[in-house]
Amino acid sequence: MTDISRIAERLPLLRRRAQMLRATRAFFDARGYLEVETPYAVPTPGEEVHLRCFRTVLERPDGGEETRFLHTSPEFAMKRIVAATGLPVFQLARVWRNGEASALHAPEFTMLEWYRPQADLASLMDETEEFLRATLPPRLERAEGTIEIDAPFERLTVAEAFARYVGVDLLGIGDDASALAAAAETPLRAGEAWEDLFFRLLLERIEPQIGRTRPTFLTHWPAAQAALSRRDPADPRVALRFELYAGGIELANAFEELTDAREQRARFEADRQRRLEFAPDQNWPLDEVFLAELPNMPPCSGIALGFDRLAMLAVGAPRLSDIMWLN
Repeated sequence: MTDISRIAERLPLLRRRAQMLRATRAFFDARGYLEVETPYAVPTPGEEVHLRCFRTVLERPDGGEETRFLHTSPEFAMKRIVAATGLPVFQLARVWRNGEASALHAPEFTMLEWYRPQADLASLMDETEEFLRATLPPRLERAEGTIEIDAPFERLTVAEAFARYVGVDLLGIGDDASALAAAAETPLRAGEAWEDLFFRLLLERIEPQIGRTRPTFLTHWPAAQAALSRRDPADPRVALRFELYAGGIELANAFEELTDAREQRARFEADRQRRLEFAPDQNWPLDEVFLAELPNMPPCSGIALGFDRLAMLAVGAPRLSDIMWLN
């Protein structure tokens, strides 16, 4: 099939995607957000342990060269803008993650990110619900059943999810992989660390159960999975983070943002060490500019939402490629 025929076949879905883009901009414009654009080719693409980045070379007029990477998220740059302005901002950004390809993954895709100063995690969940209702129909009919978008979204902590669907006291067990495997009544695989087992149980036993009849916010992640989020002052065992699931799809990842540059540096260095253990080619300098400006950022919550996955849900498409113009 030629590109022309593929585009013609998908045109109704692509028109719906374009409508969602317009609705997205209208939603954030009405709430006083400023749309921003940040560089795609950057010296530091992120510090995620398991993501692989595209590498390129910046050629200067004087003949000099510098390594650049296509970013995996505009997060660092957008937080710098919040730190400089104190304004709520959003961006519909192209992002790149090398080596990813499946029905739900592509090496290049669109990420919607927004950052709201003075917002806590609960108010960001409220706003995310409002956004989905502004861009999706009241209910989505899928092969697995109906998802009620106009019903209150479920809010479930990770500890509650593990208790309900795995039958374990996740926080009580702590970071002991053997104890977690025993409590979950599953063999601990060779070389499987606590984090590996945590995500295996999440993938196999929890994700298939949540977001089926209404979207689910999975909140308050173990502190080891804090990433760029603050720890909960009421319980430092958990981080102020949520992920959003609907129809078996992870749609978004959100944080009540960490603004302590010293702690953020320590987390970056730990992530860097873990990443280089199995991917020594994924090496780049720490983003010192971001770390220097981070203390200027006001209390803030932010979210990264896979726009293509949202469009998939809206039109009932089974694959990301169904709602992309060319692939």
